[in-house]
Amino acid sequence: MIPPLIIETALDKGIDLIGITDHNCSSNVEAVINASSGTGLIVLPGMEVQTREEVHTLCLFDSLVQIQAFQREIDGKLPDLKNKPEHFGSQLVVDQSGEFLGYEDRLLLTSVDISLNELFNLTNDLGGLFIPAHVDREVFGLIKNLGFIPQDIEIQILEISKNITVPDAYLRYPQIKDFPLIQSGDAHRLDEIMGFNRLYLESPTILGIKQAINQKMVEIIGFPNV
Repeated sequence: MIPPLIIETALDKGIDLIGITDHNCSSNVEAVINASSGTGLIVLPGMEVQTREEVHTLCLFDSLVQIQAFQREIDGKLPDLKNKPEHFGSQLVVDQSGEFLGYEDRLLLTSVDISLNELFNLTNDLGGLFIPAHVDREVFGLIKNLGFIPQDIEIQILEISKNITVPDAYLRYPQIKDFPLIQSGDAHRLDEIMGFNRLYLESPTILGIKQAINQKMVEIIGFPNV
């Protein structure tokens, strides 16, 4: 997706805050942040990391400095495999206008050699927010892959996919009943950008989001695909 069109689509849908969380990579985060300049849309830098357990987890931060430090750690644990564009697609890097800058040559669609616990600690140490992604999914979901919610890390919130409602999620997966939820946009195309969640924030920061979670000021407001 081209950065200016991401911003335009989000604004057209009344969205005030988005996270950019590409798979094991943050190379296009700065471009989207730059494209949002002057628009009023808050763009949080982040990444969707596939852990050693093959669990997808969203890691969100406030600043480029944080995500760059995070990326360096992930780079050191990413398998030294080359991408095969004919099988997995090209991994493009663009600027804020969408102009092509280059390719990510390492294979990103794979697991990083980092456990959930290690990833939580890394994210937390850098001041980020750790969110297990689409926990209800059969593939790369926390519940399917582990069978339980880890008790030795302080998970604050879970994400469900766009294909399930909150009541059904709590009924089907009783182990998540004590956790607040957000719903995934998981947008890979412009028409998949959705404003599923409403957060009542004192500030549009990671700290502000954590405070809203603790105060139960997070709600899911729509299920357009259910």
